[in-house]
Amino acid sequence: MVWKPRTTVAAVIEADGRYLLVEETDADGNRVLNQPAGHLEPGESLETAVVREVAEETRRDFTPEALVGIYRWDGAPDGSTFLRFTFVGRVGEEVAERERDGDILATHWLTAEEIREAGAEGRLRSPLVLRALEDYWGGEHYPLTVLREV
Repeated sequence: MVWKPRTTVAAVIEADGRYLLVEETDADGNRVLNQPAGHLEPGESLETAVVREVAEETRRDFTPEALVGIYRWDGAPDGSTFLRFTFVGRVGEEVAERERDGDILATHWLTAEEIREAGAEGRLRSPLVLRALEDYWGGEHYPLTVLREV
């Protein structure tokens, strides 16, 4: 068997002290909160992937400004390993005419306290959500130039 981690991207988006999260259903049918996030597709750069995922899930254009961190998670319920690249950036206004990914139930602007509470209640998609935010709140920001396409 060949082991392949799932490569994903995510976005930390802050405006006026609130953070943009998406509400979706997990594999067990629970409603959970996540950063706009998704899988890297063939031929895509990491930056292109996060721009696409934010647009698909929030109907907003995203401009990545820095990398918050790179996270490896082996705790997925299905036994998968995830390698997640989390960006920080800004978004434009929601484009109402743009179709949103059918897996997304809603978007929410939440405070840090509300997100921590959701984490304590088990309503976050994975521990990656809060970990990336904690790193962001702690000042973790790396220039996009650390990412190289070869």
